Amino acid sequence: MLAFGSVFLEIVFGECERLPLPGEEIYIDSFAFSCGGAINSAVAASRAGAAAGLATLLGDDLGSRLVEEHCAREGVDLSASEWLSGPIAGITVALNFDGDRAFISHMPPRPPGQEAEVKRWADVLERVRPAWCYLHPGPGVAELMAEAATVGTRVALDTNFGEIDAFAETVVECARLAELFLPTEEELLRLTGAPDLAAGIAIARAWCPRVVVKRGPAGAVAAEGGQVTEVSEGLRDVVVQDRTGAGDAFAGAVIAKLVRGAGLLEAVAAGNTAGSEAVARLGSAGEMREPEKEHRL
Repeated sequence: MLAFGSVFLEIVFGECERLPLPGEEIYIDSFAFSCGGAINSAVAASRAGAAAGLATLLGDDLGSRLVEEHCAREGVDLSASEWLSGPIAGITVALNFDGDRAFISHMPPRPPGQEAEVKRWADVLERVRPAWCYLHPGPGVAELMAEAATVGTRVALDTNFGEIDAFAETVVECARLAELFLPTEEELLRLTGAPDLAAGIAIARAWCPRVVVKRGPAGAVAAEGGQVTEVSEGLRDVVVQDRTGAGDAFAGAVIAKLVRGAGLLEAVAAGNTAGSEAVARLGSAGEMREPEKEHRL
């Protein structure tokens, strides 16, 4: 399984009573440095027993070093990634409040002359030819997915509100090319305009042969063939600290089980477990310290 996408240094604050007003300072009891982004699904897939890799850009910044160290610990292959000079990893400040999260994020500009990311991903697909890959929709991604089909790679497609609001037609186009579509319930309803979950799933099933709708503490709904099944197996009773990265962890575990020959319901149960474990830690990867080793650039 190969995960494509950007990675982030996460600066995560635990539960806040509310967001600060302009000019106001709020103190929080819990805090962590972590890393997130495309690494989340790759690590979850590796933990679930699949050979997992990450195709991203890394630089000589703290976020990239944390990602490299975490991948080494978790057995995630970075040979499909590329190292560049300068800051590359994004930076995200995550604030947990009112049962959800708010983010402030920054993505450093790419070095001049850097190859377009989707073009680089296509080169990686042709070279690596993984059994599965994990993608988000975007400009050029439908063409990448068509190329994936020619080399025998199945695509698991996730999405988010930003993508749905910016290019909903592209999200649908990509969903039609995917083997597995993994929206949350709220994302599915926004994308389809359906009045309820059942209607939204009916629309999505016309696009994609396998649809798994993530429902947080309620588990997930899996649709395959003529069957639509609520799956609560695998959920763990945990104290929720941070929901960041739970969806990616869910997806990685599902893909890993499919790679290893499991049926969809068994795979979704493993996804429920991975999602439960993710929300129980502060930061997508859990709390980390700055690596002591020198970066290899």
